[in-house]
Amino acid sequence: MQPRFFIYSIFLSVSALAVALVSQHVFAMRPCAWCVFQRLLLIGVLAFSIFGYLVATLKQRFLSLLFGLLSLLTAIAGVVSAWYQYSVAAKMFSCDLTFADRFMTESGLESALPWLFGIYSTCMDATVHVLGLEYALWALLLFVVLGALMLYGIVRGN
Repeated sequence: MQPRFFIYSIFLSVSALAVALVSQHVFAMRPCAWCVFQRLLLIGVLAFSIFGYLVATLKQRFLSLLFGLLSLLTAIAGVVSAWYQYSVAAKMFSCDLTFADRFMTESGLESALPWLFGIYSTCMDATVHVLGLEYALWALLLFVVLGALMLYGIVRGN
């Protein structure tokens, strides 16, 4: 894979993470369990893209393909997560004991990094519209773009 696909992914991931943190800490948009779980997936895409970029610049084709695939799979998990948040969790009174809630609390991430992974809202209460679309749909769109970018980079090769 060419290094530029990883650079695009890194830029999009860092930008989206910055938007999420500004939304939370500046505009007081309190995240739910699925919101912070998607942040974790976004950080996964970011990490795989950074490693992919490093090995791609060293012309390690197999490793860059591997990190491209890992980024793609993580983006697909993000699509599934955002779709679940939008179509199921946002309509639930509480997202306690859902997969995202259990994963974030049992992994210790919520208490270790509350500024990044703290769960401060229910999924129903976290439903916010930005420019006419729910925040969860923006996340879904982001993960689709990241996945498409990685898929194109993998198929294109070189």
